[in-house]
Amino acid sequence: MSDAVIRAEGLTRSFSMGTTTVQALRGIDLTIERGEYVAIMGPSGSGKSTLMNLIGCLDTPTDGQYHLNGTAVAQLAEHELARIRNKEIGFVFQSFNLLARATALRNVELPLIYGGIGPKERRERAAEALREVDLDDRMDHRPNELSGGQRQRVSIARALVTKPALLLADEPTGNLDSKTSHEIMALFQRLHESGNTMVVVTHEREIADHTRRVVTIRDGLVASDQLNDAPSSSGTA
Repeated sequence: MSDAVIRAEGLTRSFSMGTTTVQALRGIDLTIERGEYVAIMGPSGSGKSTLMNLIGCLDTPTDGQYHLNGTAVAQLAEHELARIRNKEIGFVFQSFNLLARATALRNVELPLIYGGIGPKERRERAAEALREVDLDDRMDHRPNELSGGQRQRVSIARALVTKPALLLADEPTGNLDSKTSHEIMALFQRLHESGNTMVVVTHEREIADHTRRVVTIRDGLVASDQLNDAPSSSGTA
């Protein structure tokens, strides 16, 4: 039996623009097993962002089947998608998406608040997640008191705190300088080695080269799906 976290079969997504229909995805087949570390790569307009939205349950396909951690999500209602997003997926965004007036600890607690977890357990789990990304000494700092790299680590801790089936990162180094980007990718490598299933969406080959497998999207289709035999060294985390 497959231990797939992601199983997509024949995924299509079209958008109506006036009298024109744009076919963003034209039949994507993709399986990602538990514990894999995969980059989804492609230029602007390739369909990779549309695919990310479907994988992240932020959108639903026009046609095809999508299973996330064994759950068929293609036809779920919005409130069911929201529950799946909160429970099964940890998101890391390019723009961090942190609450400016909240401490790092409070920002990391947010998914647990939405999940109905009590205050004591929330604090304990958020503190543990911040320790996992080496920010145990910054728990009471607000985003404007943190560097860009530290803010991204807070967002990674927030993604990890629900212990999701999938960590999904959208251009996670897009707002970071080269040195900090390497540090974040080193952290991702460490998280992968500890057993997390990770998908990084990027247009940068240098970032994709840190992963173990690169899926390239072009014109709404999988153009190539290759293993990285010798992933780039990320330095230290």
